Amino acid sequence: MKASSVKLEKKQGTFKVQKELGTLVALLVMCLILAIISPTFRTFDNIINVMLQSSINAILAFAVLLTIIIGGTDLSVGSVLAFSGICMALSIQRYSVPVIIAILLAIVIGSIMGFCSGLFVTKLKLAPFMATLGMMLIGRGLTMVVSEGKPVSGMPEMVRFLGKTRLFDKIPVPVVITFIMLIITWVILKYTRFGRTLYAIGGNEEASRLSGINVKKMKTLVFVWSGALAGLAGVILAGRLNSAQAVAGDGYELEAIAAAVIGGASLSGGEGTAFGALLGALVMGVLRNGLNLMSVSANWQKVVIGIVLVAAVALDNFRKK
Repeated sequence: MKASSVKLEKKQGTFKVQKELGTLVALLVMCLILAIISPTFRTFDNIINVMLQSSINAILAFAVLLTIIIGGTDLSVGSVLAFSGICMALSIQRYSVPVIIAILLAIVIGSIMGFCSGLFVTKLKLAPFMATLGMMLIGRGLTMVVSEGKPVSGMPEMVRFLGKTRLFDKIPVPVVITFIMLIITWVILKYTRFGRTLYAIGGNEEASRLSGINVKKMKTLVFVWSGALAGLAGVILAGRLNSAQAVAGDGYELEAIAAAVIGGASLSGGEGTAFGALLGALVMGVLRNGLNLMSVSANWQKVVIGIVLVAAVALDNFRKK
């Protein structure tokens, strides 16, 4: 029994590496083609710019990755990002809350919204799609109510540091934070009991429940994690724009899900890695950057990204068969 389990684990590990390797090869091929087409693409400043533009999407991809691994999804991360950022900005400007407390408040608010999504799924028995769709609408509505639809500009220095500062005048702080979150997510999924349990739930929820796993608790914690990272992304985006905006994060949830899927996560659950999610975010960042350099309109960019997402899901289904 043990021998067969080890063989199965090795086969699954090999399959994950193959999916990540395929995404990495696709990314390198895209970079090579764009470097030939546009000399601007291969400049150091542009490469750093791609990484900076991909940082928010990567953090949100880490957020939704865990929900996808358990066989769900999270459509609320864009709205949670916006509401957390607005709450942080208003608490600083209207109520003179210390900046560090306001930043932590944004992350806590994101966690609470994620906790609510988890309760919708575990207590109300809603499908994750519908539960997080509801939270997406709630979050966007609350953001409009609290901010009255107006941006809150003039972020303090610490918030701008998280969003705009470059270490050694080269590496943007958001990129550093992204790699820190990559390592944390990787450790959670690979080396903790919690991470292994998530793969088990995604593989077979009923079997996990019968084996004594508290599935409801695990699912709730996953959505709390997703909300917390969305709150962190809201802080970074507000610092980068020097403004917290009610419309921030609109459509980001779809790009985050797309990044996770392109990176090898399966929408049926049980598969996905942190490194794959980062690669997926970089693929989308490089693609968007290349289209911008070729003066492709924003509307056509959405069409291309949509085609890439459909192709990634179709390839995942083909691999399973």
